[in-house]
Amino acid sequence: MTRHDDLEIQDTSGLTDADWAEINKLRNAYKSEAAKALSKAMKQLAKDPIAYVRVIGAFFPDMVRQQIRDVMAEQGMTKEDLRELIRKLEESQALGVAAR
Repeated sequence: MTRHDDLEIQDTSGLTDADWAEINKLRNAYKSEAAKALSKAMKQLAKDPIAYVRVIGAFFPDMVRQQIRDVMAEQGMTKEDLRELIRKLEESQALGVAAR
């Protein structure tokens, strides 16, 4: 296996076309073996934290999920708290759509 084969997608669920474009940018930077190019691509992607999590999560899903769990635990947030927050957001979104 060559160095270029190491950057493989592990989880494609939830990826958008824009995410795939970012993945291709990262892959190309990685293949160029130019650390500056990869660093620049990562910094650009990090400007959108949601896209960053989706894209990095495609490469390293277990690591990203564990990191999210760790940060939630540090903040004292449980899975139930997160579910409740999601439920409230979905309800408020549904109300917003109904009001239109």
